[in-house]
Amino acid sequence: MEQAKNAPQGESDGSPDRVRHRDAAGVARKRRNRGLGVALALVVTGTTASAGYAVVVDADAKSSQAAPPKVHGSSVDFAVAGGSTTVDTSTLRITGRTEGGGAVPVSAAAADDLGRPSRVEVDGSRARWSYAAKGLRVTAASEAGRLRMTVRAEKDGTLAWPVSGKGPGTDTANASLQVPRGEGLSVPTADRFWNTKAAGLAGTEAELATGSLTLPLWGYSSGGHGVSYLVPESIGTSLAFASTGGRLNATAKHEFSRREKTLGYTVTFALTSGSPVAPGGDYRRWLRQHGELRTLKQKIAKNPETRKLLGAEHAYLWGGAREAKAVEKLREQGNTRLWLGYDADGSPMSKEAVATAKKQGYLVGPYDTYANGQDPESADTPVAKWPDKVYPDFCVRDWKGRIKTGFGDRGCYLSSEAFAESEPAKRYLARHVKEMTKNGVNSVFLDVDAAGELFADFSENHPMTKKQDRANRMERMRTLADRDGFVLGSESAVSWSAPALAFNHGSQTPVNDGLWPFQKDKEWGAYYPDDAPGFFFRPTTLPHALAKSMYDPAYRVPLYQTALHDSLISTDRWEMPYDKFPAQKRDRALMSVLYNTPLNFVLGEENLDTTGREMAGLQRYFAPLHKAAGTERMTDFRRLTKDHTVQRSVFGDGTLTVTANFGTKAYDGLPAGCVDAELKTDPRPRRLCPADG
Repeated sequence: MEQAKNAPQGESDGSPDRVRHRDAAGVARKRRNRGLGVALALVVTGTTASAGYAVVVDADAKSSQAAPPKVHGSSVDFAVAGGSTTVDTSTLRITGRTEGGGAVPVSAAAADDLGRPSRVEVDGSRARWSYAAKGLRVTAASEAGRLRMTVRAEKDGTLAWPVSGKGPGTDTANASLQVPRGEGLSVPTADRFWNTKAAGLAGTEAELATGSLTLPLWGYSSGGHGVSYLVPESIGTSLAFASTGGRLNATAKHEFSRREKTLGYTVTFALTSGSPVAPGGDYRRWLRQHGELRTLKQKIAKNPETRKLLGAEHAYLWGGAREAKAVEKLREQGNTRLWLGYDADGSPMSKEAVATAKKQGYLVGPYDTYANGQDPESADTPVAKWPDKVYPDFCVRDWKGRIKTGFGDRGCYLSSEAFAESEPAKRYLARHVKEMTKNGVNSVFLDVDAAGELFADFSENHPMTKKQDRANRMERMRTLADRDGFVLGSESAVSWSAPALAFNHGSQTPVNDGLWPFQKDKEWGAYYPDDAPGFFFRPTTLPHALAKSMYDPAYRVPLYQTALHDSLISTDRWEMPYDKFPAQKRDRALMSVLYNTPLNFVLGEENLDTTGREMAGLQRYFAPLHKAAGTERMTDFRRLTKDHTVQRSVFGDGTLTVTANFGTKAYDGLPAGCVDAELKTDPRPRRLCPADG
């Protein structure tokens, strides 16, 4: 890693000793490039030259009350921010038109045969029609600059719609799909790699409510125009990807179920500038409009301990690294702020070690789970041992009455409804938390609750819908955070969980499902030795397809940060620490700065000296940037070169501006493999040039 020269001095834990200055002309050029224009509501305009797209991600609507829909034959026109949309009621095909006259393919026809539609009825700002053959009723209206459509079913069934990237007008060379896999991807629909099975999209289907897709949205863009698709209630809806004629496309599939209370299905459509993060901005605006955005500033006001996350890198400790003397060593190395976690393997940190961590100003806590139950006589982890007959009485059961086998074919998944019903009298969860935190920790990482599969439980003793499961999980996360006062994190943090959490591990990682079988390969590493399992510590070379689909900066876009950066703090998954993939270290360090998100490490007795010092250097650079901007929203993201290897982000009202060069040649004075970060108060940018591998 290059050393700093003449670095500006900051506070004791923020002196950027790996900073290099940019020339004054370059600074001036960057400042001139900050200005962005905003059109009406969700139509977000900016430069669309070779520099790529720019976007202001949280524009407020300035339009007046929506005009009533206009019916002509089987089509209905709706005014939306920046233009209009036309719905063909015979097929549910939707076409958009911008104020400048450009056509935007919003959705191809539904994949289902809908039958003949009824006559369209207009009631004020709403249009209604139905499909008798399918037992469906549709209500559509312009709302807050978007087209909002709700389909209600009379009985159980399915609907495959809307359809993005397929049909007339989608064969353009520059069309892309925006996918909320992990942090986010923007994938050229004609890209040969992304149309192969190895890329992990084509031929797959993922629920919008679980961790494989972190946000209830997706996007389509082409030629400086785009569409944001948002499903406010995501349970019951999945997104299926297919390659048709060498082009990737996406189809939403909704399951109408009386039992699951999903007989209503709502989708909103917004016209955008085509920015790859516009769907994230659209969602953030929707959250704010509906009072569902809880910010980090609000969480810090509720629990001041949460502020300790600002400027902190994250690390899991093993073996001797859990001891008090190791924690003291981390501080001596210069690690001024850290979140420290440890696995629930029966060897928790001692009260002394926890007290030492808290004395240094660190957050510290266990990796816990409520999800797994096993026979107490043979359980392979302490957290799977529950009292009385929690196992097997609390096990989730499918519609045939069969127990739902737990993760890794171990025990069973436990029903959140069974816990919720028993808690007032039995207090299983409260007693579990008391035991897990008796060493005085100030943080807890709760596995699965924010990202795991939501269950429909068919048990006669504790029946449960997926919506009930989600509500139960939210309640027990809120209990840990609000009642018990822990700085709470969980896995991946699908967007509905964000109000309850301060941080998450996993939303940064756009996981290709091919990762899971690779993790079983000996190349990944085993769960031994106990004090430094190869699963976490062994450096690994990702297969080409996994590396490209998960970490190629040309395809990564900050959808999640655009929506939720000022709501909770995100990192990569815990089994993918910074040292795990040597070939990706440089890009991951740059992305950490560009997205203003911490890195995640794993520390044992043997690597405490080397990795601890490396972490300290990165933390000293990261700390002042994150302290200043960690509670700010991401207000701008743009790709500055045609190959998308140079990218820029802005947080707040220019609080922090970051330019990262993932490429192989210098750009405007910024060397390849380096990042410049400039706080509003800085006389010049701070430079980080991490070494490859």
